[in-house]
Amino acid sequence: MSVLKTFFKDTVIYGLAIVLPRLINFLLVPLYTGVFKNDEYSENTEFYVVVAFFNVILSYGMETSFFRFFSKHKDKEKVLSTALISLLTTTVLFGGLLLSLKAQISEALRINPEFYVILVSIILLEALIVIPFAYLRVTGRPVRFAAIKIINVLIIVGLNIIFLSESYGIESIQKLFTISEKVEYTFIANLIASVIVLVLVSPYFLKTKLKFDISIFKQMLNYGIPIMVAGLAFVINENFDKWFIPDVLGQEINGAYSACYKIAVFMTLFIQAFRMGAEPFFFNHSDKENATQTYATILKYFTIVGALGLVVVTIYIDFISSVIIKSPSYLIALDIVPIVLLANLCLGIYHNLSIWYKLTDRTRFGMYISLIGAAITITFNVIFIPKIGFMACAYATLIAYGLMMLISYVLGRKYYPVPYDLKRISLYLLISTAFSFITYYYFDRNMLLGTVFLLIFVAIIAFLERKELKLLLNRN
Repeated sequence: MSVLKTFFKDTVIYGLAIVLPRLINFLLVPLYTGVFKNDEYSENTEFYVVVAFFNVILSYGMETSFFRFFSKHKDKEKVLSTALISLLTTTVLFGGLLLSLKAQISEALRINPEFYVILVSIILLEALIVIPFAYLRVTGRPVRFAAIKIINVLIIVGLNIIFLSESYGIESIQKLFTISEKVEYTFIANLIASVIVLVLVSPYFLKTKLKFDISIFKQMLNYGIPIMVAGLAFVINENFDKWFIPDVLGQEINGAYSACYKIAVFMTLFIQAFRMGAEPFFFNHSDKENATQTYATILKYFTIVGALGLVVVTIYIDFISSVIIKSPSYLIALDIVPIVLLANLCLGIYHNLSIWYKLTDRTRFGMYISLIGAAITITFNVIFIPKIGFMACAYATLIAYGLMMLISYVLGRKYYPVPYDLKRISLYLLISTAFSFITYYYFDRNMLLGTVFLLIFVAIIAFLERKELKLLLNRN
């Protein structure tokens, strides 16, 4: 149990490093929905879809691969050095290629050529900071990790307020930049923040003697390439809808859909926070006694917290949406939120379950599972968006992540059995889903009834987990 307390403590620290900056960044949603029209917000969304896609390509699974080999290799300095040189070299080469093909790529990706150089600069800078941030995580330096993350987002938010807010905008600073559209300010703010972050992590490029080990590189590449393919499939699962909707339903609808999708960020933040602490923990404790039992307990409590998040956000969605979204024109897509929340909870469970193929070096299975999810997403969206509109996107996301979760569980039982408490996990998922969907879709978001459901759910959890919770809280 002391191991679990250590894990939860580390996860909370790393979680704050992710959640706090993202919550601060989340403050931009009211600003954007108050300043931008739906089609302008859609343009912002499409820009960052492309950024996400290239981020996966340029890191080519090296982050997870670094965790794996740093934790098991004796010469850790050589692993760090090889990873740094690898990403530095490929980033420079890929950057040159992207800039030389500006006209062709910007047209193919529907990116305004005026924004293209900014886009390439952002993805190159983010590729360079992958290993320094991974090094901070794997060596247990959450305070420094958190500080840099918070500095990054404070710069982004501050510059956005200066550039976009009529109340606080500083005209002299705004005039420093020649922009083609107001949305370009958001990209400039991101670029400036990325430059500053690279400066802050630059000492880690000098922290070790730069030695490139071809043998380690080949092993890391073999491990990482399936992770990259899985990452690309994940980007498709997360963003294909936002890329496809403008062609079928128009940019105004896509702007509304993208804004309402942001409300599900609470579940996304929880998942990302968990992964920050969990991934290094899983690798570092894989050889410990009762490791599988520890993993099982972690998944159960992850599901409990995620299920509570699903119920809370769904019940109080009217209040949350009124704070986040400033223009009523965006609220036409609000019905997607409970479905997207549940889908992301399934994704979080999948990430927990995926430890089996990472610890057994069968990352190709993660690639296969993610490709199945991507195929479902693309097929479902292409067929059903023209028929039922943007709700098809939410259903596609839920089906894809739900199936990925189930496939990973079945395969994990064969290759790396973990004694998950399937009955409790299924029960919590079932109750939270029923309470959320009944409150939202059947009783028209009745907050009073939803609060009663929430209290009942909390009571059920407290009763069923009373012994473990007492032991976890009282154990030193």
